[in-house]
Amino acid sequence: MNDIISLKQKRHQKELKYEKKMLRELSLSEIKSGIEGCFGSFAEKVKKTVIEDGCIDFAIEAFLLGAKYSRFGYYGESMQSANRRCQSEEKRLIDDLFDYLTNWGKMNEKDISFDEIYFACEYFIQSWWKQGFIKGEKRYKLRLH
Repeated sequence: MNDIISLKQKRHQKELKYEKKMLRELSLSEIKSGIEGCFGSFAEKVKKTVIEDGCIDFAIEAFLLGAKYSRFGYYGESMQSANRRCQSEEKRLIDDLFDYLTNWGKMNEKDISFDEIYFACEYFIQSWWKQGFIKGEKRYKLRLH
């Protein structure tokens, strides 16, 4: 006999399957070069590995968030309006990355401005969100979702 699965469990399984497919589009070397581009000047002042480890996690989360909302782009919505839909989730990622860098990165006010760190975090998350959106939209257009 077949097992009974609730609709919530089925949606969760489908979401995990899609995320696994999207992660195949992402490479660790791309993420590391993105980290170097955004946080290269900060990494000189603190341990580079501490920043890298956390930023990889946040890049993956932002990429998957963009891929999740790429469905709206496939159906004709612009990238900006799809981004407005997930503004609160994106803001949470930016704030969490900022907190991570200031606490675990052991950055203080005399080394570098907190505004610079926040703007770098914002740029980093938004760029990975855009990459996830573009690659997810491409997968939808090719019917690989």
